Amino acid sequence: MKINILRCGARFALAELTDCGSFDFEKKISAEIDGRTLQTVGGICFIDGLLPEKEYTITAAYGDETAELTFKTEYEFVTLDVRAFGAYGDGVHDDTVYIQAAIAACPEKSRVLVPKGKYKITSLFLKSGTNLEIASGAELFADKERFSHPVMPGMIQSYDEKSEYNLGTWEGNPLKMFAGIITAMDAENITVYGGGTVNGNASHEDWWYNEKVMVGAFRPRLMFIERCRNVSVFGLKLMNSPSWTVHPYFSENVTLAALRINNPQNSPNTDGIDVESCKNVTIEGVHFTLGDDCIALKSGKIYMGRKYGVPSENIHIRRCIMENGHGAVTVGSEMSAGIKNVLTEECLFRITDRGLRIKTRRGRGEKAVVENIVFKNILMDGVKTPFVANCFYFCDPDGRTGYVQDRNPLPVDERTPYIGRLCFENIECRNCHYAAAYFIGLPERKIGEIAMKNVSVAYADNAEKGFPAMLCGIEEMSRRGIVAENVEKITLENVNIKGQTGEPVELCSVDEILRK
Repeated sequence: MKINILRCGARFALAELTDCGSFDFEKKISAEIDGRTLQTVGGICFIDGLLPEKEYTITAAYGDETAELTFKTEYEFVTLDVRAFGAYGDGVHDDTVYIQAAIAACPEKSRVLVPKGKYKITSLFLKSGTNLEIASGAELFADKERFSHPVMPGMIQSYDEKSEYNLGTWEGNPLKMFAGIITAMDAENITVYGGGTVNGNASHEDWWYNEKVMVGAFRPRLMFIERCRNVSVFGLKLMNSPSWTVHPYFSENVTLAALRINNPQNSPNTDGIDVESCKNVTIEGVHFTLGDDCIALKSGKIYMGRKYGVPSENIHIRRCIMENGHGAVTVGSEMSAGIKNVLTEECLFRITDRGLRIKTRRGRGEKAVVENIVFKNILMDGVKTPFVANCFYFCDPDGRTGYVQDRNPLPVDERTPYIGRLCFENIECRNCHYAAAYFIGLPERKIGEIAMKNVSVAYADNAEKGFPAMLCGIEEMSRRGIVAENVEKITLENVNIKGQTGEPVELCSVDEILRK
């Protein structure tokens, strides 16, 4: 067993316990530093409260094994305490301008400190080089007054009448939105960290009321990262987001680690992390419990995908806990520029509607290619349908039209999406309900390949009946095996599906088109 330091700053460190054999969420992991117990998710722990240029020793235990590592924190020039800039931290006064002044004044290799207290804010904007610490016991909470938040226009036409400048976005389209509670735009080398809380302060009386209706602008994100490079967010609790919680958009080299993302189960569209048209994204040691998708991968609905053609690619999701969401990891449905090279490993999915959920449909376009999606070393418990790929997702005003829902082959053209290779390995699914897997491709452009190796599925004793995917013409199911239609190739190696009595559930052959 070993301890690795994944990232170290002047005031924090991100550590990981490794080389423990097969990863097991049910085996207790403990870690300490200077006699202080550290919280871990999937063997990844965030350590705050450190001093610059000082050596620390972290110890950890995993079952009967122990490990120890000494490391040294980095240099820091100065700390700018937001209280020194006038912030009250009393939960009553608006502290936005005082915190913003500290951010604007902060030099390189320094930090902006939000100490213990409750800070009422609207929207904060981060500049390049920002190190923002929201300390343990500190809470940034958003003003409930909708029009106190600035509006980010969706698309601004340039004076040459050829170019354009996009600021706001809503569900894959360039539409005006209220600025994120914490926003970074066209910036780089940003770190936001700490043991504190960012509270979007949303409820069904305000942001979550009539959530699809635009009032002034569309709802803000809790954190919005647009056209940025080298952004890291560590350790924080993020809660009660007005809409999507963390939204990296057209950004590169983003790391989100050791976060706790908590939104009520009945809160609408409060996805945990939505990665849209981004490259090189790492999500690790994050605990999700919320009301929609835990992680959603996107690349624009139609206009943005076709105009700019920027896919989301090279996404690594590891050692996370996903609870109570619609999908643990969702691809789409706004993915007109494609989703490529996604690895999800060593995660726990618990009581989500679906494990992997791919959503696409005719009209997303020929660039809407889903390719090389790999899941391995996953435990699912209480997931209603562990694996879903649906090429007839009935979203949008035209989602139930004949063009989208027709099961007959249609001409392949610039509107036709494609799902390539999906790989699932070393996955255990307990207490499932509707179906083990539901894969339905387009008849004119079938799913390329599905490979399943060392996959076991067992149904709950009281398995419910329901719809495994959102498309027209499907019947409710319970305890079904692998349902597949319009798939070029399926490879099954050591796939075991058991029902309530422990007897194997019949696995139909692909030649029978697996749908009865």
